[in-house]
Amino acid sequence: MSLEDPVIITADSPDIITAEPSTDLAIGVAVGVQDAATAKKTAPAPSPVAAAAGLPPRFACFVTGTDTEIGKTLVSSALLHALVKQGVRACGMKPVAAGAGMRDGELHNDDADQLIAAGNVTMLQSLTTPYMLKEPAAPHIAAAMEGVTIEAVPILAAYLEIAAATDAVVVEGVGGFRVPLNDSFDTADLAQQLDLPVILVVGLRLGCISHALLTAEAIVARGLALVGWVANELESEMHFADENVAALAARIPAPLLGRVPRLAPPTAAAAAAHLNFTGLPNWPARRNNT
Repeated sequence: MSLEDPVIITADSPDIITAEPSTDLAIGVAVGVQDAATAKKTAPAPSPVAAAAGLPPRFACFVTGTDTEIGKTLVSSALLHALVKQGVRACGMKPVAAGAGMRDGELHNDDADQLIAAGNVTMLQSLTTPYMLKEPAAPHIAAAMEGVTIEAVPILAAYLEIAAATDAVVVEGVGGFRVPLNDSFDTADLAQQLDLPVILVVGLRLGCISHALLTAEAIVARGLALVGWVANELESEMHFADENVAALAARIPAPLLGRVPRLAPPTAAAAAAHLNFTGLPNWPARRNNT
């Protein structure tokens, strides 16, 4: 069996991944995670979740963007596709997804489904997307409509379970970098508590230079490692696109991983062909699997 074949973890599997994190795990995460409002007033950024769990070095990253609908899912899927090609067990995680509909008796979100399709380890949806929300709106609004409060602990506990069962995890944020998740917690807080290397997706369009530089500045200000950025072409003919990319490359304190053109269709494999991830921290060497 090749690691490029999907690994499906089910209730019949000996190493079952349960829908709800174990009590001990949840308590352990809770101890290491402060309330967002308190964290801002007290101390330095939290220690890495994976390091706290004693996991060996492995590839993991947090993918954010300059806005919503700018290609985060496409780039996250391309990362997973490339990881699978390296012969490792890779799983995507979209902790919060707003805009889900019923299909085959359960809620589905297109972005979350794309990540599942691109990886080769299938885990319970309650782990890969702990907060699956129906309304296609800002997460804190969609959650309030369903009487749900988005909190850090279930997300961090789910991440630990996924990381323990795989060789690589790609975590995709929701919207831009500072999208509210509840009244005192946003996606920047989540990224800070996960403390993963960050990849920034920049949607190429008018105004993208300021949006990208402000986002990069916010990432660095949180004490996070901005390890790369991707230019994603949103328009078939953007005026001065090359000049915009050059201006960003000169100012963003991280390497350009590639420039994704308008693709038809926009598949993970097609996007990965335009990107180079080999310089990312802990990027795995290719394994020969039979």
